[in-house]
Amino acid sequence: MSVQDLGIGGLIMSVTDFKAAKKWSKLPKNKQELLVNNVFCSTCGVTTIVKYTLSDDEFGILLQGKCKKCGKDVARFVEDS
Repeated sequence: MSVQDLGIGGLIMSVTDFKAAKKWSKLPKNKQELLVNNVFCSTCGVTTIVKYTLSDDEFGILLQGKCKKCGKDVARFVEDS
């Protein structure tokens, strides 16, 4: 499976799970940006997720990546609507 790099506001997202990418692409761009910019980091609090991947889940999409401020691992779950 090939990897496609996409970005929102200059943030890199690697796509290896095309089902997750399809779900993600159905969300309006402004909602995607709100979700990417509202991730919890145990060190920094609210942060932006960068260098993230999308994974499909039976209940939604999992974003896993790095905190923009400190570089630690962070994740965000987005429930299917």
